[in-house]
Amino acid sequence: MKKTLVSPVVPPVVFPRRHLNLSASGMPDALDVSPLPLPVVPMLRTRATVYAMATLDCRGRAANQEVVRALRWAAGQRLDIHHTTGVLIVQAHTHAVFSVTRDGHVRLPAEVRHRCGLATGDRVLMAADPRSGQLVIYPPATVDAMLARHAADATGGETA
Repeated sequence: MKKTLVSPVVPPVVFPRRHLNLSASGMPDALDVSPLPLPVVPMLRTRATVYAMATLDCRGRAANQEVVRALRWAAGQRLDIHHTTGVLIVQAHTHAVFSVTRDGHVRLPAEVRHRCGLATGDRVLMAADPRSGQLVIYPPATVDAMLARHAADATGGETA
């Protein structure tokens, strides 16, 4: 039996004329096509901030021990708490009046809660930055405003 070789099937290179300028030889002179899109690289974290949500109880306690542990605060740690531009800033301070509760919660004094419009049952965003030793507490109204601005920036629209 005689063996017959089959030539390989290779499709011809075809360039659509609407996208390429072809020379007399039929080869492309220059590409008229758009480059392929580059993938979007996700934003990477540059901070070691620990985030948590906490619900305020009737005594103003934000019961989330994760942020307290991240800051290495213990029960009795004296805390300076002040309000600025819609957020609460909490920092350890040896001569401060307020302190971490024996259960490891941050208690927000009534005066501060009223100034921020916080009530029992409100959920706050807590952001602990271990490097600076600072805890920032964001009331719901501040979180709403930040997210509305971010959504508007992302969509090119206006804030709600």
